[in-house]
Amino acid sequence: EFDPYFGLSISRVDPLPHQLEAVYDYLLKLPRVRFLLADDAGAGKTIMAGLLIRELELRGLAERILIVCPANLSFQWQRELKEKFDEKFYVLRGNEIREQFGVNQWLDQNRLIASLDLAKRKEILPGLRQVHWDLVIVDEAHRMSAADETHKSMRYKLGELLRDTSDHILLLTATPHKGDPLNFSLFLQLLDSDAYADVKSIREAMDRRRAPFYLRRTKEAMVYFPERRSDGTWVAEKIFTKRIPHTAEFQMDGAEFELYREVTRFVKQQSARAAAGGDDPRARAVGFLMSLYQRRLASSTYAMRHSLENRARRLEEGLKRAQALAWQAPPELPDPEELEEMEESERERLEEMLEAVSLTNNAEQIRAEIEELRRLAAQARAVEDSGSEAKLSRLKELLEREGFFDDPEKRLLIFTEFKDTLDYLMGKLAAWGFRAGCIHGGMKPGSRDEPGTRLYAEQQFREGQIQVLVATEAAGEGINLQVCHILFNYDIPWNPNRLEQRMGRIHRYGQRKDCLIFNFVATNTIEGRVLQRLLDKLQEIRDALDDDAVFNVVGEVLPAAHVERVLRDYYAGRLGDADLEERLLRNVDERQFRAICQNALEGLASKKLNLEMLIERRARAQERRVVPETIARFLREAAEFVPLELKFLPRLPHTFEPGRTPLVLRQYEAEPDWKLPPLATKYPRCSTDRETAEANNLEWVTPGHPLFEAIRRHTRAQALGAFASGATYYSLQHEAPARIDFYRARVVDGLGHAIHERLFAVEIRDDGPPRLQQPGLLGNFLPAEPPAKLPEVAALPEATAWLNEHALTPFLEEIRKDRLEEVERIARHVELSLTELLQRADEEIGRADEEIKKKVPGAEGRLAQAEARHAELFNRRERRRKELDQQRSLSLQAVERIVSVLVLPHPEREAPEVRRLQPDFETEAVAMRVVMEYERSQGRQVYDVHEKNLGYDVTSLDLNSGELRLIEVKGIGAPTGTVVLTP
Repeated sequence: EFDPYFGLSISRVDPLPHQLEAVYDYLLKLPRVRFLLADDAGAGKTIMAGLLIRELELRGLAERILIVCPANLSFQWQRELKEKFDEKFYVLRGNEIREQFGVNQWLDQNRLIASLDLAKRKEILPGLRQVHWDLVIVDEAHRMSAADETHKSMRYKLGELLRDTSDHILLLTATPHKGDPLNFSLFLQLLDSDAYADVKSIREAMDRRRAPFYLRRTKEAMVYFPERRSDGTWVAEKIFTKRIPHTAEFQMDGAEFELYREVTRFVKQQSARAAAGGDDPRARAVGFLMSLYQRRLASSTYAMRHSLENRARRLEEGLKRAQALAWQAPPELPDPEELEEMEESERERLEEMLEAVSLTNNAEQIRAEIEELRRLAAQARAVEDSGSEAKLSRLKELLEREGFFDDPEKRLLIFTEFKDTLDYLMGKLAAWGFRAGCIHGGMKPGSRDEPGTRLYAEQQFREGQIQVLVATEAAGEGINLQVCHILFNYDIPWNPNRLEQRMGRIHRYGQRKDCLIFNFVATNTIEGRVLQRLLDKLQEIRDALDDDAVFNVVGEVLPAAHVERVLRDYYAGRLGDADLEERLLRNVDERQFRAICQNALEGLASKKLNLEMLIERRARAQERRVVPETIARFLREAAEFVPLELKFLPRLPHTFEPGRTPLVLRQYEAEPDWKLPPLATKYPRCSTDRETAEANNLEWVTPGHPLFEAIRRHTRAQALGAFASGATYYSLQHEAPARIDFYRARVVDGLGHAIHERLFAVEIRDDGPPRLQQPGLLGNFLPAEPPAKLPEVAALPEATAWLNEHALTPFLEEIRKDRLEEVERIARHVELSLTELLQRADEEIGRADEEIKKKVPGAEGRLAQAEARHAELFNRRERRRKELDQQRSLSLQAVERIVSVLVLPHPEREAPEVRRLQPDFETEAVAMRVVMEYERSQGRQVYDVHEKNLGYDVTSLDLNSGELRLIEVKGIGAPTGTVVLTP
């Protein structure tokens, strides 16, 4: 049978209950995947998306795939899809599009990752519009939501384009709505502009507590599969542990505080001059640079000094070239929100260019600024040399208090905003005797075996080679560090969303300890006070609502650059000390967050899983898996027919070294339905066992791997002649000759999409009616030579009518039941939504008619518009009705006989040494009854499967633990006897 969970079998993931439910109970049941998956943050969205990709590929429904996400998530997506699903995606960057002018990069690759803000650009959209995608996945999709029907952002327009140029689309977000049904309705129109064409459809969904194309599970619903405790009980623990925030307060004093005051004075002076320049690009550039300096000052004296020295050097270089710096065009600044989301390396390049921009072209004024920069830099160096930096002292004090000096196995993650501060901390930590490593934007992703790369540093931290990992925002997304449960925010980011991203590195599924978060705050600085007030306010609201989602939805209440804008206004003199806090916290109130977190729309969220059902589903998926032994045996036997040399290694289970890949296998890459990567010239050491492959860094060869698939296709091609002529087998169970006909049947819908496929085996006998057998029963027989004279059963006609009545029709009805449930839900919303809009159009036509009678100017035009709108809506409704009817219309297609085999009684079945191999049905029935009664007495769900020829007789499932037993029953009707087990 077509395995509905086959993607699980060939992926390096063990999905959690909510992940299984989303993919197999919701996404894959849709005739066309158009879905908003809106689980709380940390649910493992890449795993669910990866499983969807793999399953659609296996069904032949997805070849061209696009993933759209914020730029800082590109690496995470690329990495996790490669590691967990062996899917290779190419990250498309803006400079590549610019450098290859005239070439449509969107067409060059079948699997692409692109940033949201790259794809939305006006100069990029025409190329994207030319491409049709099989599957589009949008991460952080709430950023595409529209303000209202008339004001659509560029991101929303991108969403509309992707909806209209893709077969399947999956939107991912943890914050699907702002508490506004109309806004939510507009957002859901990115999935289906008909089903959610009117807000009435959303209100109806809220009444029913179920909306088509939408699934949201809260943190309460997310649990692990049950695990055994030391007392023998099984418990399904919650995935998310507690987060416990602490404030690490400190105060600057002496020379350090004097430096802070002097730099702040300089920043305010320059910011005021920039503000006077209005929208002049130079003024905007300098204004941004000054706020950056204040952030660097809050980070570390070392980072501040480097910035001061760099700007002085860049300004001086310009003077030496005898150029008026003001004549140099400053780099184009992106929107503040976009700037906050830029990749770290891009932001650093932008900052470097800005350092050369001056507000004036007067050489004397530039020299005066250079002198002031050098004076401040010297003052900063003096503070460094004194070793009296309060923040660093507080860090060392906390390290001692939390036991890091005493326990080298205790791990710590430190976040800072700047590479300079990272370098500074690395030096200090090394001097204090710590094994420290780092991750920053200048490091390439690399691999776990490549020193100096992000993945290498992460692996070292996981394995305990590094005790303290210092990271910039490059690690804020895409790095999973559940091995650590303590995080120091050495700098508090001015974008509050980054706090959630940072905490998400350690506070995610896989973390079994409560997470401790320490935020470093200088309480006698303006920046420290306002940021601490913001954090305190967010924590107050979180405690009042008793909901961690407060931190997830900060971005819906505060724009990413809100703090930056407020502080820049303060530095420019547009805000005074008294107004600063009020302006910063103006929108940060409990009512705003409650409107989102506890809105009636949250009634559509699931707070509970049907865990028992999911436990059974996981067990059934495990039961269906092709075991490593079977795959290895197939490869060993099939390799002889290629030929391909496979050297099996006895010390590792199911492990082998293949020789060079023969050319004869490469022909299958050219077949139209080959969807896999090209074959390697030579594969490294391989294993068919996933655990062995992962533990020993081996190639994992399983169904879906190019080498396995090429050998399978070659074996099938070699066997086509045998399929045509059939085969003969001996059976110990048969007392008379029989014929077994094998059929393949496929269910398709009215659109021609294949829904399901299954194999059927029909046994034809002389002495009775046909009967269904399991297709795997050939494993119980012995190959034999065909007899000189064929028995009469070989010539009997096919039992097609019997097959149709007893197998094919029930198969079709089984599939139809699942399909109709989903289609009817969608049809109800399409009908409701479009009918409501048609009624409004009717009313508009009536009003226009009345205006014409009253001779109101322009009434004829309004009538024509209303009638055109009515016709367009009517046609849309008819088109969707027809499409939904086609999706309801299921039929059997391509029912074909694959092969027939002749089964003969074993000629020596009466010989003593063979007779003992024959089953004693009466005794085995007693044995089966004993086994099943015992298993049921243990509270397990028990099924008799002995007639299905699965290689075992009983399945026994513990619905509390998920433990599945596959039991082979042997019954002996005497005190002694022989038990025979077949491989």
